[in-house]
Amino acid sequence: MNDLHWMQLTLMEAEKALATGDVPIGALAVRNGEIIGRGYNRREADHDPTAHAEILAIREAAHAIGHWRLDSVTLYCTLEPCAMCAGAMVLARLPRLVYAAIDPKAGAAGSIMDVLRHPRLNHRVDVEAGLMAEEATAQLQVFFKRLRDEGL
Repeated sequence: MNDLHWMQLTLMEAEKALATGDVPIGALAVRNGEIIGRGYNRREADHDPTAHAEILAIREAAHAIGHWRLDSVTLYCTLEPCAMCAGAMVLARLPRLVYAAIDPKAGAAGSIMDVLRHPRLNHRVDVEAGLMAEEATAQLQVFFKRLRDEGL
């Protein structure tokens, strides 16, 4: 299975957030061709500012491995991670991130800042950006348009 396959599943994970009124962002943690962690935004559902898709997938992956170090995991995300999520990836020693759409307001994987490849940190994450970016962006645009149309 390749990155495209995993990103397609990640976009499906993002759709789950819509049921709880959350921004449709999804994440999958993959190790040796197997999903070991998954997450979608649950900030609204859980009343938790840290319930980002990436954090939830990282937690689940660490539990599945039985260790905090995710050194054999690739994380797939539909949106460029924020500073919190990028920091968690560095701390988890994640070797690789593949994300779809850039986040021009809060991106911490190269657009606003680059936590994942900061030269002063003790770990750097290999980043591949833009895979299925159009689909992920469309998913987000539909969500935010609906909010505007509803006056929210």
